[in-house]
Amino acid sequence: ALRSSFDFDKLKEFAKRDGFSLLYDGMHGAGGPFARRVFIEELGLPESCLLRCDPRPDFGGCHPDPNLTYAAALIKKMGLSPDGSADPSADAAALPALGAANDGDGDRNLIAGAGFFVTPSDSLAVICDNWEAIPHFASRGGPGGVARSMPSSAALDVVAEARDVPCFVTPTGWKFFGNLMSSKESFDGTDYTPFLCGEESFGTGSDHVREKDGLWAVLAWMSILMKANKDVPEGET
Repeated sequence: ALRSSFDFDKLKEFAKRDGFSLLYDGMHGAGGPFARRVFIEELGLPESCLLRCDPRPDFGGCHPDPNLTYAAALIKKMGLSPDGSADPSADAAALPALGAANDGDGDRNLIAGAGFFVTPSDSLAVICDNWEAIPHFASRGGPGGVARSMPSSAALDVVAEARDVPCFVTPTGWKFFGNLMSSKESFDGTDYTPFLCGEESFGTGSDHVREKDGLWAVLAWMSILMKANKDVPEGET
């Protein structure tokens, strides 16, 4: 499903780029083996890019929630303070370009850049605004629809309006996104696929599996960085 959504060959080449590095925290959850398969075996990134990717029944004593509090080790390594602001004492040149964490069952995600924390609402909006970088959307001319949970910020609404993409605000609960994804086949309504959606609690997903997917979100951001740096000299990512 991930291979059908992204260009693994191009991502593998981008992973070799001088100036790009990834740090991924599996939080001892179910997503760890998938991350190793995708990032290490498929994309050729070094084993050192993985943190806590060995699943444990007790999550290694940690709370597997990908946020500023429980992904504290990742946050610090990304040059951030506990509140998500940039840590002025961090060596910017030594920071990874992209940081990410998934929760215990691998479906929610945290995204960070070097010295920059991306809120879930902003992450969703940025993915929408850069859909051309993601083959799942680009191959079909862009998202057919996007949606966010009601408690999320209106960042997605602003981007969707600017990009002329139908946008929906739903109650909290992935089943409401599912209804929109199944609009045509289940209700003989409008086809809103390919679909992009997310919620305030760090969940982002698409119709590739009709569920939130932590690794999908990380690969979406990696694809966006790849496109954004297409004409940038290596070492200046």
